[in-house]
Amino acid sequence: MSVKMLSVFLCAAILLALFPVKSAAASPGDLSAQACVLMVADTREVLYARNESEQLSMASTTKIMTALLAIESGVPEREIVVTDEMVRVEGTSIGLLAGDTISVKTLVSGMLLESGNDAANVTAYAVAGGIEPFLELMNAKAQEIGMQNTHFDTVSGLDSADHYSTAYDMALLAACAIENALFRQICSLESERVYYGNPPYARTLRNHNRLLQSYDGAFGIKTGYTKKSGRCLVSAAERNGVTLIAVTLNAPNDWSDHRKLLDYGFSVTQAKDCSDLTAALPSVPVVGGEAVSVRAVFSETPYIDVTENTPQISAEVFVQPFLYAPVEAGDCIGSVRYSMDGDTVLEIPLVAEQAVRSVTTSQTEETQTKKPSFWERIQSIFRRE
Repeated sequence: MSVKMLSVFLCAAILLALFPVKSAAASPGDLSAQACVLMVADTREVLYARNESEQLSMASTTKIMTALLAIESGVPEREIVVTDEMVRVEGTSIGLLAGDTISVKTLVSGMLLESGNDAANVTAYAVAGGIEPFLELMNAKAQEIGMQNTHFDTVSGLDSADHYSTAYDMALLAACAIENALFRQICSLESERVYYGNPPYARTLRNHNRLLQSYDGAFGIKTGYTKKSGRCLVSAAERNGVTLIAVTLNAPNDWSDHRKLLDYGFSVTQAKDCSDLTAALPSVPVVGGEAVSVRAVFSETPYIDVTENTPQISAEVFVQPFLYAPVEAGDCIGSVRYSMDGDTVLEIPLVAEQAVRSVTTSQTEETQTKKPSFWERIQSIFRRE
């Protein structure tokens, strides 16, 4: 080997040692799940799947839908008085009794952390007046999300012949649910101090999701188990701006399955800055302002999680045709919509780069601060006389 080649070899070896190449796994490896899906949360791109359309029971992961509808129903702090009818349900419980007072938010915590079937039942009565009308809401929401192979027949996840979903559908539900800030905040809690009862007193709810303690970046979402369903788990994790959803149904070794799925997902996905997909952002005309226009800028950097197989992303810019002064810096004046295969995956507001005062306001201020001329002062003396 020549001295020159040896030098090149040594330099390459040093660079590799200092900056090791991150190699992506070819697949998550062996999994125990009967059905599974790994999905990018914002784009809904599927990174890995097996039997993803097989209809299976999903146990208490059902409560993702019940909790989401509870949050979307109105004021989270609304107080509910529990009746005996509301808590006639078997299985896991947070100890609700007739006469107890509990908030909607605490019901959500009771479902997502302790998986209380009684909390799910009370939610159905509080939101819709009963189990059947609440099931109608659940199935309508499922259709809205795109869960084409799902039917809800219980509000808590108890076994029923007409209660089923798929790994893919549950991933869609999870991706939708974590877009709600309150849902995401609650499902990420390892424990929570709450108050309910008659009269209300302090209790501690503890999350059954082991990934919150054992997997870096995990923030949810829901566990589930029945003898018919087996172990079911829906998880979410975020690293370096990338958010992933993993779903396993009937997985004896679900914790290990999810670590493998998420590790694989993070090895093949990165957050891409998509601000360069648009030409120079436009300026918007301003009527009655000191400036004739104001420039539109991004309210935040538009990141989209992508892989080497992500379809082409397109961007459309929407701005108001004109603005009336005054305009404050940071006022929303439009948006940029990013799409893949015709579906919107991200919409970022555009805001005014700087303030524009109205002409009338600035002229008034100028008149008030302008010093009178010599002849104006003379005239004012004669006017006073």
